[in-house]
Amino acid sequence: MKQNTNGKKKKKGTTRYVVLVSLGTFFSACFLAIASQYLLKNFSFVLLSLLLLLLIIFIGIIFDIIGVAVTVADEAPFHARAARRTPGAQQAITLVREAHKVANICNDVVGDICGTVSGSLGAAIIFIIFLEGDPKKIIFSVLMTGLVSAITVGGKALGKTFAINKANEIVWQVAQILAWRELLNIKKSK
Repeated sequence: MKQNTNGKKKKKGTTRYVVLVSLGTFFSACFLAIASQYLLKNFSFVLLSLLLLLLIIFIGIIFDIIGVAVTVADEAPFHARAARRTPGAQQAITLVREAHKVANICNDVVGDICGTVSGSLGAAIIFIIFLEGDPKKIIFSVLMTGLVSAITVGGKALGKTFAINKANEIVWQVAQILAWRELLNIKKSK
């Protein structure tokens, strides 16, 4: 009987998590799409628009690396650091223990939002460069789509290899950032 209750609680927790992640993704994607379109309209130079596009792609690649690293990392080395009370060790353990959620947020939420926004941003850049109706627009639109896809997929392929080979180091760096952030929040509240 106890097992059935735990199963229902786990299913309810999973459902709640999925709903929260879905809603968070929706609002984050809308916000980022509006922000990038606003910035794109205010960039008078195509070069700055391209830099914004590369930044969004880079963010997607970085979060993909983190998502892969937490799924591959070994928890044991972080226990030794936690025993010495090294800042970031507890955060690293939590990241590894919650790898399924961290990977989902990093790879699926942030990664997919960056992919979607970079695709629409690439299309908007083409629209800015070439007026609608220009036959060259189709060629450049196809080339921009290919370029955005190639940079994203190639960057993620390199990032995955790096994440698999350096998983513990990556998790440690992310954990240190989280620990530093928590420390700043504690100091602000005092």
